Amino acid sequence: MTDAELARDIATEAGALLLRIQAECAGGDRGDREANALILDRLRAARPDDAILSEESADDPVRLGRSRVWIVDPLDGTREFAERRDDWAVHVALAVDGRAAIGAVALPRLGMTLSSDAPPPLPEPQTPPRLLVSRTRPSALCTNVAERIGAVPVGMGSAGAKAMAVVRGAAEIYLHSGGQHQWDNCAPVAVALAAGLHASRIDGSPIVYNERPTSIPDLLICRKEWAETVLEAVRGCTG
Repeated sequence: MTDAELARDIATEAGALLLRIQAECAGGDRGDREANALILDRLRAARPDDAILSEESADDPVRLGRSRVWIVDPLDGTREFAERRDDWAVHVALAVDGRAAIGAVALPRLGMTLSSDAPPPLPEPQTPPRLLVSRTRPSALCTNVAERIGAVPVGMGSAGAKAMAVVRGAAEIYLHSGGQHQWDNCAPVAVALAAGLHASRIDGSPIVYNERPTSIPDLLICRKEWAETVLEAVRGCTG
């Protein structure tokens, strides 16, 4: 089984588990815990020599000396999960030498898993562009950028759901400046890049994974034709 097939199978299996937990009216805490156990058990059995960084497990510094590190978020969007919304996800990614090489993002309530080995073709973009922001705490920067470029802000839940909305053609731009961690965007970035989208920090620099700090403060995933316009707007709002 290839790394991409493994990521897709595990993300899909964890998503099915989470749907069963959700159906039992359980909250996100149980979902986080049980999905994490499933993912780690599967990865350790299939790739015992690789390191793992998970949101729901203590960070093992051994990963810093490894080339291959699985970066996972067993339940991205715990609030949305508890509210029985559709916009939560499961992230399973493999970073190789700091790069988001392989990724799978399951959207269980939508019945799909998007993966870096088989991304869907990008549909035609919409004008004006739709810019995805946090549905509960959109940053002032995102609001200002949307105004500058004439975009329509659209609130949505988890990072994975927002990134995959761009991959699926439900939006053109996902801009985030409120702080994230490596597990929030490694899998989404791998899928987005494989689909032919732009993915970077909001200053245009590459996103580097398996760094000692898990924090990644900001992110831009968008159609390539919008990348420079958005980056220039960010510079105009922050300069």
